[in-house]
Amino acid sequence: MEWTRLMVLDLAPGEAWAHECGESEWIVLPLSGACEVRWAFEARGAGQSPGNGPEVFQLHGRNGVFSGVTDFVYLPRDADAEVRSAAGGRFALVGARCETRLPARYGPAAGVPVELRGAGQCSRQVNNFAAAGPDGFDCDRLIAVEVLTPGGNWSSYPPHKHDEHHPGEESRLEEIYYFEIAPHGDTPGLGYQRVTPSPAGKTDVLAEVRTGDAVLIPDGWHGPSIAAPGHDMYYLNVMAGPGATREWLIRDHPDHGWIRGTWDGQDVDPRLPFPRPPRPRAEDHR
Repeated sequence: MEWTRLMVLDLAPGEAWAHECGESEWIVLPLSGACEVRWAFEARGAGQSPGNGPEVFQLHGRNGVFSGVTDFVYLPRDADAEVRSAAGGRFALVGARCETRLPARYGPAAGVPVELRGAGQCSRQVNNFAAAGPDGFDCDRLIAVEVLTPGGNWSSYPPHKHDEHHPGEESRLEEIYYFEIAPHGDTPGLGYQRVTPSPAGKTDVLAEVRTGDAVLIPDGWHGPSIAAPGHDMYYLNVMAGPGATREWLIRDHPDHGWIRGTWDGQDVDPRLPFPRPPRPRAEDHR
């Protein structure tokens, strides 16, 4: 991928990962567990940067991707960083090649906008932790969100694309989908991801996805993302592109865009939002 970056770290208790940001900006996002992030600028770039470090951020994290939103930290390009977890966990590093150095910053979980999108069997939840727009988290090129889809539902639907630059209508963005699928008891979860060729690209993918899988989308109509019944689906979207303006503008597939018109008469899936409240016990009703 030319613009987008993704790393997923599985750290054992006490383990640390050294990370060079290089020409990309990065966000450290806990998927499960807590961690400490240390950073400083490389000596050769320190005089050109907004603050040199060293600095330490404590991320409280979360139990898992379905247990709620998480805090995160933004790291500027050219920085050196270390991610260390005392108790261990899984951590995503999402990035984008960029030109501008922005300050390192902490993003609190309480500040993450949560959106319920679609309706009926197209209902999903979007955690807009690094979305574009006036109310989004400031990055140079990186756009990143989390999407949670109840089992049996379709998300990333209708299929849409953003592989051409049309001012005010469509932005040119690569995209990565990283998946985690909830099990049912001892049965691992699964789902499906579709990408079809567009006038601007040839990507053609129908993939069965499980926890830890990623689908790369340099171009094409993408969607649906299908959660198998009984298995909630999580995916992390990472987007970036060459446009001068950081924005997310999409075009719906002309054969399927009509589905949006049916949502007005439907309720949002009552299983949303995540995390779900615990089911009442039988004795609670006595």
